[in-house]
Amino acid sequence: MNLDEEIKDDRVQILVCLGTGGQAAGGDAVIHKFEEEVKKHHIDAVVQKPCVVSKSGCRGLCAKDLLVDIIMPGKGQHTYMKVTKEMVVRIVEEDILQGNPIQEWLVTDDYHKFYDTQVRNILSRCGKIDPENIDEYISHGGYKALRKVLFEMTPDEVIEVITNSKLRGRGGAGFPTGMKWSFAKMAQAEHKYVVVNADEGDPGAFMDRSVLEGDPHSVIEGLIIAAYTMGATHGYFYARAEYPLAIKRLGIALEQAREKNLLGKNILGKDFNFDIEIKEGAGAFVCGEETALMESIEGKRGMPRIRPPFPARKGLWESPTNINNVKTYANIPLIINKGAEWYLNLGTKKSPGTAIFALTGKIKNTGLVEVPMGMTLRAIIFDICGGMSGKNRKFKAAQLGGPSGGCLPESLLDTPIDFDSLTAAGAMMGSGGIVVMDDTTCMVDMARFFLQFTQNESCGKCTPCRIGTRAMLEILTRITEGRGQPNDMDLLADMAGDIKMASLCGLGQTAPNPVLSTLRYFRDEYEAHIIEKRCPASSCVNLLKFEVNPKLCKMCGICMKNCPTQAVIWEKKTVARIDKPKCIKCRTCIDVCPFRAIG
Repeated sequence: MNLDEEIKDDRVQILVCLGTGGQAAGGDAVIHKFEEEVKKHHIDAVVQKPCVVSKSGCRGLCAKDLLVDIIMPGKGQHTYMKVTKEMVVRIVEEDILQGNPIQEWLVTDDYHKFYDTQVRNILSRCGKIDPENIDEYISHGGYKALRKVLFEMTPDEVIEVITNSKLRGRGGAGFPTGMKWSFAKMAQAEHKYVVVNADEGDPGAFMDRSVLEGDPHSVIEGLIIAAYTMGATHGYFYARAEYPLAIKRLGIALEQAREKNLLGKNILGKDFNFDIEIKEGAGAFVCGEETALMESIEGKRGMPRIRPPFPARKGLWESPTNINNVKTYANIPLIINKGAEWYLNLGTKKSPGTAIFALTGKIKNTGLVEVPMGMTLRAIIFDICGGMSGKNRKFKAAQLGGPSGGCLPESLLDTPIDFDSLTAAGAMMGSGGIVVMDDTTCMVDMARFFLQFTQNESCGKCTPCRIGTRAMLEILTRITEGRGQPNDMDLLADMAGDIKMASLCGLGQTAPNPVLSTLRYFRDEYEAHIIEKRCPASSCVNLLKFEVNPKLCKMCGICMKNCPTQAVIWEKKTVARIDKPKCIKCRTCIDVCPFRAIG
């Protein structure tokens, strides 16, 4: 397909969401069943148009998987949610052949509400194109930015546009991208490298994975432009091996790009040689730090280097190297095509553009959202994602920035989400994960969970991180087990400050953030654990009495019906009670009680 060719599609399309979430929801069986039914009914002949069954990447609303689009030229598009293999026959026969959409299976208002206030730029093609077909990417404007750069712009002009756009790195630190590129361009060396950091290790984060699964060519195009700009001859995608689908589709995309002379020798006829390879990481969280990542690419153990020198001067194999996140590179073609002014009109003055967030936890509609920088946490959680998932549950906190971020309470729901506002609030943008917690979450235990993650992932190279995080974890564990001491909170704060100041890399420098933010906003919960030996969220097992509060019990019997050991004694119109010798402290009764009457 020519890079100038416009979209001309009069096919009947059956588009099945086959990202990782779609596959988990049975997408492979569904797409195979659609293929069988299309062939069985000879749909091409019946509707007198080509009928194509194809896959797409994740479109964001994971809570409604499996999503399927039926696109009929001249008749619009119907989207079905939670599709199973058993539903396919009826969809084909009634919707495609008879023109009667099945109303009870169509997406609901939640679906439209989820997308209406988003601004999808990086994700604009995810869910709309087959990520394994380069022609579909090209038909949607793909690789036009690359051609514009190669034939109409100098490297300095490219850097000027990126600098003027004020694009900040989407990996978490928010460093100005144009400045970073200029450092690598100015470096003098025989070889230079450009790297995509796709080592997305935050619990609950899947933004980079979804972009690579749904629109890999957008990142490849951004990387090629970066290579041209900085004078690099070789590039790497560093992706964790736990992302098999992303790696598979990325490999297909790279091969297709080579076939169209978008990679390799004399790209698009210009004196520009550049190629890319994929390096699979073993899943070490520390390899998300750029110097540890370079060590891993070189075949060494992933441990951070002392800086300076910075990678732009001495990176891979002591050559100048530029490393950016997946979403940073995906922004490049958009900015080249539409201009810096267009980008500056999105988001805030200091944090322009859009941001992608992965929302997980106690929220109704989990998934990916792309919104302008500066949108409030309240708008994302309640207006876009539908609020809390549990009946009668209240919002308590949101963890932003993964295990290196901070927990923000209800009083900060109207905080604008951008680099500077989140830092001031004690959190951080991170790579874009948001974990939503309700009133059943213990904030002390949450801090312990995240610190345990970072402690396990510490490479052990520097003492503050290796020893300090372990000591903090021991204190938090002791508090959640009811053995907290009066000076523990002050001790945690002091240790956190020392670890942040003295650690070698970003993992150690940010590891104490969840503890500091919970001490700042949920100090009363620490005090309850330490002084009263009580867990207000009824979460920490060692602090629970497993007794029924007669003032809160509604005598519904739900606890008795769900107890696996028949330890709950209940009769109609009576308050339940627990036979403690039979109780195994599994917390099932606490979890199922809608009135929080057991603690």
